[in-house]
Amino acid sequence: MIRLEAVRSVVGDVLQLGERAQYLDRESELVGAIPEFDSMAVVAVVTGIEDAFGIEVDDEEISAETFATLGTLTDFVNAKYRG
Repeated sequence: MIRLEAVRSVVGDVLQLGERAQYLDRESELVGAIPEFDSMAVVAVVTGIEDAFGIEVDDEEISAETFATLGTLTDFVNAKYRG
């Protein structure tokens, strides 16, 4: 199982959030709430997640719901990881 902290680390690194990343929790909103997390950053975060966890994300799997919160993103990564 992929822990929330691991997904938070990838998001923080890709978006270069620095110390702000440590304050992201399961309920933290992502796209639209974090200035760095815009539609263009989604691609970079997906690539970072694929590299970090050895999963493959298809374009049709990317949705606003997946990137709504750090929790929904972590749930998505875990579903993909378990395959």
